[in-house]
Amino acid sequence: MSDLRPNSSTLYEDPVPTSTSEIEKAEPKYQEFGPAPDGGLRAWLVAAGCACIFFCCLGFANAYGAFQEYYMTHQLNDKSADDIAWIGSIASFIQFAVGGVGGPLFDLYGTWVIRPAAFLYVVSIMMLSLCTQYWHFMLAQGILMGSCMGLLQFPAFAAVSQYFDKRRAAALGLVVSGSSIGGIVFPIAFSKMLNSTSLGFGWSVRIIGFVCIPLMAFACVVVKPRVPPRSTTFFKIEAFKNKAYLLLIAALFFMFMGMFAPLFFLPSYAVSRGMSPTLASYLLAILNGASTFGRIIPGILADKYGRLNMLTAGGVATGIVILCLTKAESTAGLVVYSIATGFTSGTIISGGSAAFSIITKNPQDIGSYMGQGLAISSIAALIGPPVNGKLATEYGGFLQVSILSGIMCLVGGCISLASKLTRPEGLLGRV
Repeated sequence: MSDLRPNSSTLYEDPVPTSTSEIEKAEPKYQEFGPAPDGGLRAWLVAAGCACIFFCCLGFANAYGAFQEYYMTHQLNDKSADDIAWIGSIASFIQFAVGGVGGPLFDLYGTWVIRPAAFLYVVSIMMLSLCTQYWHFMLAQGILMGSCMGLLQFPAFAAVSQYFDKRRAAALGLVVSGSSIGGIVFPIAFSKMLNSTSLGFGWSVRIIGFVCIPLMAFACVVVKPRVPPRSTTFFKIEAFKNKAYLLLIAALFFMFMGMFAPLFFLPSYAVSRGMSPTLASYLLAILNGASTFGRIIPGILADKYGRLNMLTAGGVATGIVILCLTKAESTAGLVVYSIATGFTSGTIISGGSAAFSIITKNPQDIGSYMGQGLAISSIAALIGPPVNGKLATEYGGFLQVSILSGIMCLVGGCISLASKLTRPEGLLGRV
């Protein structure tokens, strides 16, 4: 009996197709790859490698509030808060926007894209350590670092999604929790090295780069796709004909408009309330520590009660918490507020990624669906922080920041809920 498995040579001995329709007919259907293992050594090694990527990338991005506060009082003290916020918002925007390329690249060519991106990411950190002027920071921390993040994180999302199905939201939550751990380590380490040693800015940043090198090397070795690359078009344009997909993009757009406000401005707000800069930077570590549980626990619940349900709950809860920003006035209040913000906002990134995966059942398309959707949603990450910085500068406080950002997250949660109406399960279904 002939061997018809996907990796069998008989599957690829036909003449090369000459048209898109012929290619699609010649490609193995996703059922032929077999069910995702949902565990096992290979799957968990991939998850561990992807967690290392998120530790280094999104974990570093989550620590931008510490850099924002430092830049405002040191190298860039002649710039306004919204000018400095543009550096972080450009990086946040690009890391998701480049996902529109990084996701399809993974679907078409596998994980080769991770290796050069990992090398360039470390180079961007080392370049950041040499920066002295505004345009230096924008190029190194904004453009180069953001681009590398997009080429690393979206292949990581797609790779994990290929190995997990029934436990996908939980697995993605565990992987993205690597960014929360990075968000704990980096601001504490950065603040300690700057304020308690004679290392200075340059060597403090370089040491962070040296920490990332072995973690990125491990990821480059273990992160591999489970299914063969697809051979069809680069972008999956047909995804935009799906109403649920469009509504999910819109929901994440509004959530991204608001959810980054605490990550960018919580340390500055705490300093304005009389907290020391060192202690204020620890608030980001507390926020990201709570975000670890906010990514893992809702991820586990999402597999049981529905991925869109948990994304909706995360958006609404994040909006309510952000609206309460200026009610946290004491040190104890700010610590509790950081915990609440971290837990609720932690659901959005991992929950949004898991929600995209329910739109397509073909594991060869997951990277494209996630990358395209989050690339469009990321425009909000470019707009939100600078607008908030302008509000903080104009009004000399953070009340307007909390109102705008909180309402944006609430709107996103409502749109996420509305997207369930396009699904056969309906508004009350577990989806």
